[in-house]
Amino acid sequence: MNKPLILAMEDDAPIRNLIVTTLKTNDYRYRTATNGGQAILEASTHSPDTVLLDLGLPDMDGIEVIRNIRSWSNMLIIVISARNEDQDKIEALDAGADDYLTKPFSVEELLARIRTTQRRLSFMSSEMLTAGSVFENGKLRVDYASGCATLDGQELHLTPIEFKLLCLLSKNVGKVLTHTFITQNIWGQSWDSNMASLRVFMATLRKKLEPTPDSPQYIQTHIGVGYRMVRVE
Repeated sequence: MNKPLILAMEDDAPIRNLIVTTLKTNDYRYRTATNGGQAILEASTHSPDTVLLDLGLPDMDGIEVIRNIRSWSNMLIIVISARNEDQDKIEALDAGADDYLTKPFSVEELLARIRTTQRRLSFMSSEMLTAGSVFENGKLRVDYASGCATLDGQELHLTPIEFKLLCLLSKNVGKVLTHTFITQNIWGQSWDSNMASLRVFMATLRKKLEPTPDSPQYIQTHIGVGYRMVRVE
């Protein structure tokens, strides 16, 4: 079975060569891009399983690339950037990125992030196919088999991570899921950086899910503990 196709978008030649060498050594199929326009073209033409995306591009900001791809695809996007401020991470995750790796990074961590995102997506996809069931809660409807969620009959446009979070919460409706439990189930490990990512993804999921954001109906926060999906009558 072929390994996933990875699109590496990096305009810095030494870093791009490092990434390519790492992918090649580990038998990943790959393609490269050196600017945002080329990355969007490669992504739309070859439909990679995962995009490794730098944010500092010569022709546009990487956030624009994320938003463009998210307008037509849910392919996995892992940001690799020298920007290490929380606001930068929040903006990228809010735009639709699935993970955020800060430069400088180790080859081992890059490979771990790729494996983890792919493994969790494959697991959830397999689980949804075998489940073959539909979850309904108030006006929310989650079709595990088709990978689709609707609210009051309108489809929710969710990223892969947002959909995985929704599935995890819905399959444990009424239960408080701890931060550690959620990050382990979504990312495979409890990396410290994933705690911030979790807060961002929960916020973006709520924006799409809650009819009245100021009065959340479906997802309840248990401060310092985790989150719970509430059963709506």
